[in-house]
Amino acid sequence: MAQFDFGGTMEEVVTREEFPLQQARAVLQNELVAVVGYGVQGPGQALNMRDNGIRVIVGQRQGGGSWERAVADGFVPGETLFSPEEAAERATVVQYLLSDAGQVAMWPRIKPCLSPGNTLYFSHGFAVVYKDQTGIVPPAGIDVVLVAPKGSGRTVRTNFLDGSGINASFAVYQDATGRAREKALALGIGIGSGYLFPTTFEREVVSDLTGERGILMGALAGVMEAQYALLRKHGHSPSEAFNETVEELTQSLIKLVGEKGMDWMFANCSTTAQRGALDWAPRFRDAVAPVFTELYDRVAAGQETRRVLEANSTPDYREKLNRELDAMRTSEMWRAGAAVRSLRPENRR
Repeated sequence: MAQFDFGGTMEEVVTREEFPLQQARAVLQNELVAVVGYGVQGPGQALNMRDNGIRVIVGQRQGGGSWERAVADGFVPGETLFSPEEAAERATVVQYLLSDAGQVAMWPRIKPCLSPGNTLYFSHGFAVVYKDQTGIVPPAGIDVVLVAPKGSGRTVRTNFLDGSGINASFAVYQDATGRAREKALALGIGIGSGYLFPTTFEREVVSDLTGERGILMGALAGVMEAQYALLRKHGHSPSEAFNETVEELTQSLIKLVGEKGMDWMFANCSTTAQRGALDWAPRFRDAVAPVFTELYDRVAAGQETRRVLEANSTPDYREKLNRELDAMRTSEMWRAGAAVRSLRPENRR
């Protein structure tokens, strides 16, 4: 692994130059990978591996939208598309990519399908780390690995298609064959990772749950809503409030941050914007620090995972979720967003 300086801390990462696709194919040449679950992460990872020349089958319950999507993506029932149990029985590598609640429900049927020497692969440490809540304890005699893309399943695919790949962490929980690490890396390269960095199942799940509840989704949605509401309260139009809150961020500034960093973005804004941002950033940091501390503590203690499993296991979960998402979609801010997006030049052609 190559060493890189991340802000004064040296870390080891694995790049595609160090572990090329040809090497990944060689490691996996005798493996058959079953992607169990064709919902969020499944499609991107399965399609990328297939395009990279790795033997892939899909395990998905017949009759739903995910089964139909797999068929539309070229997986053939009875040849490369099976029930979860049959796919797991056929495979030597089982990528367990159902939702966290789905993994709990399916585990009693998947566990008997795992044979000594097989590899059980996760893209999230949730199931194994919180085994007291999930009941998922991998059997002895198999390798248990993790490759966790740092993005949505959709981005796993779109980044692969544009040649960039998406970064991922990797970890080994159980090494029964002595080859768990090389298989994890090969699978990470196979799904199109830009580079891979080592972690543990425990660190992955805590950082991931904190991040998605925090800056990646929860905090971002919350601060957007707060600023939009403030501007509307003071008489600014929906278009103005949305542009100053969301559109400028997503269509301009965050792209500059991604390309060059926050300092570069600051340096290439007006002096008025620079001064205001530099003065107010510490205020926001200090204001939200206690919330992040509470969030991290809840994640580490298993309270957030318990909340997920309890909520996702109720019979009317999907109905409740749709109501919550509909309330967001029909709020003034996101109705304004739909109107603003429709006015983008690429959407008016």
